[in-house]
Amino acid sequence: MNPADKSPTIIVHEDSDSLEELSEYLDVLSSSARLRILKFLEKKPRDARAISKEIETSYENTKKHLDKLLSVGIIKKEAGLGAPTSKGIHPVWEYSIVPGGLEAIIRNLGLFSNTRVQIVGSEISRRLEEVKKSLSKEILGNIPTAIVLGGPDDGKVFMLKKNQVRIGRIDPENQAAYSPEDDIVLSDGYTAVTRVSKPHGQFIYSNEVWQIEDSGSTGGTRLNNKRLEKNTPTSIHDGDLIEFSKGVSGVKLLIIIPQGN
Repeated sequence: MNPADKSPTIIVHEDSDSLEELSEYLDVLSSSARLRILKFLEKKPRDARAISKEIETSYENTKKHLDKLLSVGIIKKEAGLGAPTSKGIHPVWEYSIVPGGLEAIIRNLGLFSNTRVQIVGSEISRRLEEVKKSLSKEILGNIPTAIVLGGPDDGKVFMLKKNQVRIGRIDPENQAAYSPEDDIVLSDGYTAVTRVSKPHGQFIYSNEVWQIEDSGSTGGTRLNNKRLEKNTPTSIHDGDLIEFSKGVSGVKLLIIIPQGN
């Protein structure tokens, strides 16, 4: 966490219902086997036996892991058809990630980290960081991400795959000027944000440090509520909150930078 960050500290007492729910959530995600299951389910639904074979544990243990993931709403199960056998094809339960499930995990953990949750008399903050680190390694490949907070793209996760990533609204008339796969391209509902072909801002990775730069926008850019100078790269850190134009027509991004990036 950036030591200069002004985001609030939330103190939750041990008898709080919020603490109990957060603890249960972290328990579910603290298992490397469950994270491997989520990674395996990213591309298509799988039945329990296929999952058991992939994570190299017993069918019974696999079912327990799946039940835990089902309990927090990260995955779902629906009837499907199993692989053909000598006795024909039989219906099976297939498990898949709910739409936006991984994004929701990243968003939830990121928001708790951003507010620097401190639990009186417990180690919940340490566990939170450990789960977040494991998630980055197992699911995201330790790639930094930006999470949209609010508006039509709320909860959407963008991965910072390139050393230069532009940020702005979609520009259907000038699509050759940017990469929808690599840049942060926002819905047209964020009317105060500049179109991405002439970006509002950009992330820059230089000398092993991530930076944010306002590219001369009209609405301006704020880092942890401090307005940035135009065309001046500023270092960013895990948990930082970046705002492109203020108000409902602007957009906020929560930054997740794994350790070692």
